[in-house]
Amino acid sequence: MSRERSRETVLSANDEERPTVLDELGAEYHELFATWSPINATSFGIPGHDHQVPDLAPTAQREVVRRMVRIRETVAGISQEGLREGDRSTRSALLYATQAVIDTIESRVIDWAIGGVGAGPIYSVLALVGKAAGGTEAQAAAYLERCTRLPRYLDQSAQRLLEGAESGFVANRQELVSAIAQIEGYLASSSTSDPLLEILPQIPGVDVRSEVEAVVNSRVRPAMRRLLAVVREDLLPVARSDDKCGMIHLPGGGELYARAVSTHTTADFTPEELHRIGLNQRDELCDELCEIAQSELGISGFENVRERMRTARALRYRDSDEILHGVRSALRRAEQVVPLWFNVEHIARCEVLELNDEEARFAPIGQYRPPDGSRPGQYWVNASEPMTRSRYEYEAVSFHEGVPGHHLQLAISQDLSALSEFRRYLYVTAHGEGWGLYAERLADEMGLYSSDLARMGMVALDLWRAARLVVDTGIHAFGWTRNQAIEYMQDNTVLNSPEIVSEVDRYIGWPGQALAYMVGRLEIARLRTHAEAALSDRFDISRFHELVLGGGSLPLHEVADVVQRWILRTERH
Repeated sequence: MSRERSRETVLSANDEERPTVLDELGAEYHELFATWSPINATSFGIPGHDHQVPDLAPTAQREVVRRMVRIRETVAGISQEGLREGDRSTRSALLYATQAVIDTIESRVIDWAIGGVGAGPIYSVLALVGKAAGGTEAQAAAYLERCTRLPRYLDQSAQRLLEGAESGFVANRQELVSAIAQIEGYLASSSTSDPLLEILPQIPGVDVRSEVEAVVNSRVRPAMRRLLAVVREDLLPVARSDDKCGMIHLPGGGELYARAVSTHTTADFTPEELHRIGLNQRDELCDELCEIAQSELGISGFENVRERMRTARALRYRDSDEILHGVRSALRRAEQVVPLWFNVEHIARCEVLELNDEEARFAPIGQYRPPDGSRPGQYWVNASEPMTRSRYEYEAVSFHEGVPGHHLQLAISQDLSALSEFRRYLYVTAHGEGWGLYAERLADEMGLYSSDLARMGMVALDLWRAARLVVDTGIHAFGWTRNQAIEYMQDNTVLNSPEIVSEVDRYIGWPGQALAYMVGRLEIARLRTHAEAALSDRFDISRFHELVLGGGSLPLHEVADVVQRWILRTERH
């Protein structure tokens, strides 16, 4: 896949030919993480856990914390002085990763979050599980076993939600209303559109579909009905008001949110600092958007630009085929020029697939799933209701999710055979999503956008992510109401009302995660600017990208250290 790797990347990825103590601790973490969160492990392409579901029992969760604490304390006891470069990065990654799991469990998010994107049982079952059905007999058997275990997972989720409500941890009303609608929509669907059955492959000699369908109808759907009853009859009557939707209104919520901020950003920002960064970014991006709009649309003033981008019928699609064709064309353009910007000669093609109508109702416009050895990387596109979809959005999102974004990023990571499995499969949100946003801007440098209208989409998406810094902190640290958050997004982004409502509800149900995108993008851009200034004509963009991606997904402070060590080495030679 890659050309001969640079000396710097080889040093970071391949300077230990035998396992070290840190590698062994990384392997222990990797197995523990995959057992604790097997559905996510499957989504990340981690093999060996496709038959499992999470064990949400308090005793099981406490045992995970105990073991993570032990791993972390052992790692912290290893001095970084004298460590080779790869071990330094492994140590940093382990300190971050173990603390992230500890903080996630101790935040008690599973005691109240139910339906949000990325968090809660509904998303896990309806959006993630079905896409893991593989094409081999062994994978089919694993998938069937996972489906037989889903009822226990759903029942445990219901029990945790009940126990959470008893101790003051309960979702806001709108999250529960949305969860009820999602479950009711699923239960009303036919087996032909059931996300657990829809993409089951045909395997010669194996009637996997009838077996899975029997399990889904006799066990999974009844468990969903039990969860629905708990949400509707037990939780909705005691729901938090939408005026108190943030973590600040949960017991100990201020401290829990601070930990979520640290986990998702890998940085020491306070909510106040992030809020201020978001406001400053808003001003800069509005000016940039208006400058392009003046040239492309002949209008000026952010309010006018916002109104045109939201309402002009000429900026909408005719049908879903037009959306999918545009996405595929954008990714093919990107794949052709990758070798000019990366030390990569070839990457596997990113498969473009369309979300079904049920999934599309609650999904963003694009989602990426990495390759797992049996299938290619997949970019799932939301092309439903095309006449409501904006032409300017899809190219930037495609570059974010596909190439040069997540598809390239994760393909490179999984190809780093010299790295341990822990390092290859670790996903740090600020690094991964920061790269996705950086890729949107890099695509502009690469000449990939087909028009200035598509470039307006690039800036508009940045404006949206800047708003996340303001809104996420506003909700969870400063006590904003749901309506306050919606109003800010309406005034300061070009998203339409349904998108804004969906986004705000996502931030409510997944505290801190939305901060990672812009924080990561700004840090990667800062590191590039720093390296360009330090190295001048010795700066090599392909090598910089190799350093940012070539060590797998790392906390941002470790990425900064990797880049700084490269700068110092280059300056000495």
